[in-house]
Order: sequence, then C-alpha cells, then structure tokens
Amino acid sequence: MQTRKIPATIVTGFLGSGKTTLLRHLLTNAQGRRIAVIVNEFGELGIDGELLRGCGIGCDEEGQETGQLFELANGCLCCTVQEEFAPVMEQLAARRDQIDYLVIETSGLALPKPLVQAFQWPALRNAFTVDAVITVVDAPAVAAGDFADDPVAVDAQRRADENLDHDSPLHELFEDQLATADLVIVHKTDGMDAADLARVEAAIRLKTRAGVKLVHAQHGRVAAEVLLGLEQAVQDVIDQRKTHHDEEEDHNHNAFDSVCVGLDVADRAQLLRALASLVTRHEIYRVKGFVALPGAAMRLVAQGVGQRFDAYFDRAWRSDEPRVTRLVLIGGHLDAAQLQGELQAAMQAVPATA
Repeated sequence: MQTRKIPATIVTGFLGSGKTTLLRHLLTNAQGRRIAVIVNEFGELGIDGELLRGCGIGCDEEGQETGQLFELANGCLCCTVQEEFAPVMEQLAARRDQIDYLVIETSGLALPKPLVQAFQWPALRNAFTVDAVITVVDAPAVAAGDFADDPVAVDAQRRADENLDHDSPLHELFEDQLATADLVIVHKTDGMDAADLARVEAAIRLKTRAGVKLVHAQHGRVAAEVLLGLEQAVQDVIDQRKTHHDEEEDHNHNAFDSVCVGLDVADRAQLLRALASLVTRHEIYRVKGFVALPGAAMRLVAQGVGQRFDAYFDRAWRSDEPRVTRLVLIGGHLDAAQLQGELQAAMQAVPATA
C-alpha cells in the first residue's frame, strides 16, 4: 500500500510579484521531477493558466512527464477549498505514485494561511504534507514604498481620503503573506543598488519570522532545489503563525473588483500609454490580459502593476480561437463600462506609433 505523502509547495505573493514567472522557470527546468501544478487566478480570464499552458512543456496535456495543470477559476483557493479544491486534491492523491511534487500558485489576493490549514483535514493530511510556503516579493515596489512599515499610518492616510476604500486589506494581505512564509523570493532585483536592496530586506524581515531565508532573483530564475524539498510540514505549525485575519470566521474579497474589458488595439505602445493613464484616475492594482494586434500572428501578453506596464509576444494564435483583446483589471470600485469607454477613447485620441 502506498503511504508516501506528496510534498506540496504553496507559492504566494502580491499582485504582479512574479509568481507565474517563477513557476514557468521551475517547470521548464524540472530536470525529470514530476510536478503537478494548481494555478489559481482572480478574475474572469484564467490568464496565469494560459501563460503556463503556453510555456511549451506540455503542461496542458494528460500524461506529460512534467505534470498536469489544474486551474481553479472561482476566486482564491482559500475561498474555494470546499468546492473545487478538494476534488482536485483527491485526483492528485489517487495518482501519488506518478507525482514527485505539487506546486500551488495562489491568487495575488489570497490569504495563504487558510489554504495551509486545509491540509489539516484528515483526507488531505493522509496524502499530502505542506513542504513550504514561498512568498514572492516585488522588490522595486517595496523600495518605492508601496507597502509602508507602519500599517497604522497607512490606514490613517487611506481613511483621510474619501476616494479610497477604507476597508481595503492590501497592506494586511501583504504582511500576512510574509508572516506565513518559510522562504521569501526577493524578486526583480536587477538594476537595484545595494542601499535599496538593504532597505527592502529590512522591511521584509520586520514581517517575517526569525530564520526565514531571503533569496534574490531576477526573471523567476531560482533553482528547483531551492524551492522544493524544504520539508517544513507547515500544516503542523501554521496555527502558530499569527496573521491579521486570525479572528475572522470567514474572509471575502468584497474590497476588490475584477472586471474584464474588450478593446480594439492598433498599437502596443498606444495601449500601454492608455493603461498608464487609466491607473492614475482609478483604483487599479493589477492589469493583465491578451492582445490581438492587426497583422500579428503572435498573441501579445500585456500586464502591469501600479504604473509599471510591459508587453511581450508569448505564442502564435491558434486557428480555433478568436483573435480578440481582453484585459482583466483588478482594483477597487471599478466600473467595466466606464473603464472600457475611457480606454477606447484614449487609444483613439493618441496617434499610433510607426
């Protein structure tokens, strides 16, 4: 009888920190490891799942050596564990002799602690152990002060502004992701000087437990042996890791909106300018989506955090899929029709580049 437990690694991190980039690098450098992946996305489009399926390693095909991708579409994993998560885990447990590792990429809006606690259920405890919680941090964002060391001051500032969501848990969510971490990936460190990196590390260590390792990384390049096999058995100790949301009977994401807009896009630079302008007028935390450019055989991925945007071609459009542009915008108090109207008007007003 098979008694081996599958080690599960939970990858968490704030919006745009680079979780999917880290996971793509891990899967493309698996070196024979059989890795099952659960990807979760907050929004109407399964953007991260699509990016992983386009990585060229057969993540979407049953029986591939690297593993099979499981994508849950109804909110963060900690909100859906009783619906979709448990059946998926049962499928994985039945195939434990074919799986070396399980990696779960949570939504950027997910609280990691409830997900770890789900592994205390007898049905999961008997088949899985939580190898580690890995938190990915956007180092330039922290260096820019997007998350202050004093959450009380942040709350006071937000409450003084009638245009902001006074109950937004953004800073608490960031701190909870650090408080539950066994390993922190300090991501996007290329181009940062030593002083900025030192300040970022100091800010992170204020919110992490003693002894938690910090690893600098660029473009998701972290060796598999650094991420896997940490053997922390986190499900046995997670209740001791105190977070802001410990007293909540239930948690929800009412403070966040996720809307999907469709556009006619003629030029990549024009789109990025329009998006950068849009986030200055609305409470938008994250933008991501797929773009169809006229005459382009390749699909363009557009994404942004705050006012930082980039775009790249990931794969050719398939013959059976519509070549349309769809973007997911995540933030507070968002109106899909208004955002789509503003975007389309801005793009029509700005001349396309040559």
